[in-house]
Amino acid sequence: MGSVRGIGRRRLLAWGGLTAAAAPLAGTRLGHAEPGKGRIPPDTRPGGVFDRYVAELAAQGGFSGVILLSHRGRTVLSRAYGMADKERGVRNHEGTAFNLSSAGKPFGAVAILQLVQQGKVLLSDTVGTYLTGFAKEIAEQVTVHHLLSGASGLDNPEVDVQRVFQSREEVRAYCEAWARRARQVAAPGTPTDHAGAEVAIPAMIVEAVSGMTYWDYVEENIFRRAGMTGSAFYTRPRWLTDEHIAHPYMRLADGSLVDAVRNLDLSSPDPWTPGKNPGRDFIDPPGDGGFTTAPDLVRFAHALRDGTLLERPYADVLTAPRTPLGPAPGGLASSVTTSFGAYHLPVHITGGQWVYDRAGANPGIAAGWSIYPDTDWVGVMLSNADGLPLGEILQRQEQAIVGPWNS
Repeated sequence: MGSVRGIGRRRLLAWGGLTAAAAPLAGTRLGHAEPGKGRIPPDTRPGGVFDRYVAELAAQGGFSGVILLSHRGRTVLSRAYGMADKERGVRNHEGTAFNLSSAGKPFGAVAILQLVQQGKVLLSDTVGTYLTGFAKEIAEQVTVHHLLSGASGLDNPEVDVQRVFQSREEVRAYCEAWARRARQVAAPGTPTDHAGAEVAIPAMIVEAVSGMTYWDYVEENIFRRAGMTGSAFYTRPRWLTDEHIAHPYMRLADGSLVDAVRNLDLSSPDPWTPGKNPGRDFIDPPGDGGFTTAPDLVRFAHALRDGTLLERPYADVLTAPRTPLGPAPGGLASSVTTSFGAYHLPVHITGGQWVYDRAGANPGIAAGWSIYPDTDWVGVMLSNADGLPLGEILQRQEQAIVGPWNS
């Protein structure tokens, strides 16, 4: 996780990434009102309040990346600012792929539910049903449901943030060994604080059941199926050479920004990610991250809605409200009081409608996507530089879409 002004990264992501809500992505529930459906709020249009806010932020050096607002599959607002690769003079554009960090975690939940839909996995099964090498209490008591809903009672083993990985195989082996070091620190069903093992273990289950690596499974069964042609789990060599992938610009202690993937010897001083550099990972850990474009995230949202990725009952399971959450941290969407944890994403009610979204941050990386199923809006924010006010951007995006004209 990286520099996010105004909000503690771990607290933001533990809360769920951003604001959120719970209703079936596959469609609006029977009898549920559809506030403002079909209207284009003025603040979402080019030249509107949100557009002007981001443009001013970018002009002040506070934003590098892409924003996109889509309604019923049609782009209402799309803007790109800053450089994808300063060294080669490549600018960010709508087709630039950005790293998602924790905003990619819901792909793992979708993968598990696809296997549930096929009858190959049961949400009530314990970890030991599919995997070996875990402590007895984890193998016999922690279920797939506990892991996906963020209520496993597991802790986070320490991560070697200085290690520079050199292959997919090395990353996979390290992550499996790391997950097996997780300890049971509370009873299953106890909400946890962004426990990484809850993401790594389901990815291991996907691999054990499908016979594919997690990366290959998601690319084939989610990205390709949804038409997300600009999305993949790129390796560091590809990150270095492909001009369509944004480089992460990490802020150092002296205030300067450096290309993290070209400077593996440098580290983030941020207190939430001390010593970290995302370029050291040869590929994102199974269950986490991935690279995608803003239009591809819109495609992902609609592929959930129309049954391409999951049949409707299983899409409902993905976004069903589970653990009640408190108000957003740091004043983010502070008017939201009805929010819940769902499967690897939070869900909430705002302005009389549901919203689901997920955010992620790492040094030089910030990402957030929001789905408004009742009014068929999708909002995307992808960035490749430290220092942006992530929470404020996401809050203003939500205000533009769910303003008083939709109540």
